[in-house]
Order: sequence, then C-alpha cells, then structure tokens
Amino acid sequence: MAVSLEQIELLKERANISYEEAKETLEKFDGDIVEALIYLEKNKKINKDCSCESKFLRKLEKLIKKGNKTKVVVRKEDETVLKTSVNLVILCTVLACPVTIVATILALVTKHTIRIERDKEENLKVNDILNKVSNKVNNIVDNLSEEKEDLV
Repeated sequence: MAVSLEQIELLKERANISYEEAKETLEKFDGDIVEALIYLEKNKKINKDCSCESKFLRKLEKLIKKGNKTKVVVRKEDETVLKTSVNLVILCTVLACPVTIVATILALVTKHTIRIERDKEENLKVNDILNKVSNKVNNIVDNLSEEKEDLV
C-alpha cells in the first residue's frame, strides 16, 4: 500500500521522528497510523523532547537561569545594602507586592540607588531609567527638605 504524504506528516509530528522513519514505519504497517504509533512507542522511538510542554519548560529554565545571573543591587553611596537575584525580587513582588512597592519607595526616598547588573559589565537600558527616577526622587526630597528648613 502506498503511504500518503499527509500520513507521513501526521506520524512525523505525533512521534517527533524523521520523514524517513515515519515513511518506513507506516509502510511496515500498511499506512495504519495507530499501529505505527504503538510500534514506535513500544520500541521507545517516540521523541518526547520536543513536545509543547518541554519547549515551555526549556524556555522557563533559560529564563530562571538568566534571572539567577542577573542581580538587583541597592546601594547607599558606595556601600552595597542589598544584592539579590532578579528571580527573588520577582517572587517577592508577586507574593508581597505592597511590601515591595513600599520598600522601593523608601529606598528611593532615602537616596539609595537601584541597579540591575549582569555578569558582564554592560550598561543596561533599565539602569538609565532607574537613574532618572532616582534623580527625580532625590530632587523632590531635597526640595521638601529645603522647604521644611525655610519654615523652621
């Protein structure tokens, strides 16, 4: 029996095997896709590595590794107050969002600087934004301090 390209494509996608292997297996079972799948499964020839779940998990694993290498650094002048992974900051933000927001505001108001650092000494664009925010907050705090002194 002749095997159609559609059958080969279907078996190739379902079992994640090559065209050649799909064609040979289908020919062996006269085009019966179910029998071909059972045969491949019994002989452990089905490649499960490229399922949607494992692709998602691989991408998630890459993101977690990248997050562990990327650090959030909080400094006051030249002294490092906190240095932790981005993953921990994300976790804290998810689990205790109000606390994280308050801590960030307090850090900025008390003239701490916040930076994102990787192993490489590259300057990330987010640091430029963080510097601008920090400078604006510092200016506001300075202005409020000056007004308070003027009132006294």
